[in-house]
Amino acid sequence: MAMKIYTKTGDKGKTSLIGGTKVLKSDPRIEAYGTVDELNSYIGLVSDYCNEEHAKNILKEIQDRLFTIGSELACDPKKSTKLSIPDLHESDIQLLENEMDSMEEELPPMKNFILPGGMPAVSFMHVARCVCRRAERCSVNLQEHGDALDPLIIKYLNRLSDYLFILSRYTGMKNKAPEIVWKPRF
Repeated sequence: MAMKIYTKTGDKGKTSLIGGTKVLKSDPRIEAYGTVDELNSYIGLVSDYCNEEHAKNILKEIQDRLFTIGSELACDPKKSTKLSIPDLHESDIQLLENEMDSMEEELPPMKNFILPGGMPAVSFMHVARCVCRRAERCSVNLQEHGDALDPLIIKYLNRLSDYLFILSRYTGMKNKAPEIVWKPRF
């Protein structure tokens, strides 16, 4: 018989971290890895709307790194686990920086603030960027409250939001979608 997806163990508002520690589902650690999971889902949506193969491959790498981050955030930092969880590396951040540098070589300089939009792929990239910023804030909150956290997580999420912004501009340019300039009213 196949294992059922529902366990009923969370029906009273608690869940387990990797390592067995029970916490409330409102715990900042759950909020952090839940937001990373939400971001990963949006990256999947971005990839589905992306029409460039190279970007799709990078987005797949990003999804893998987000699983790494989510796994680390799901661990109880006070307990060791028998699970082997992959590490995040400085080279993961360097990949994002290299990709941004490459795209920016083709982009016109930004002279104004731009509004999200122009085409669905660009809009979804901006939504993913915003969720990424929230994941970063959740991770900073964990760190500020004394939870052990690999500093590369915050650095990666910070760089990823920048990458998503540049990717949105690049995707719009490649698809001849106009950048929507913010014209503040005074």
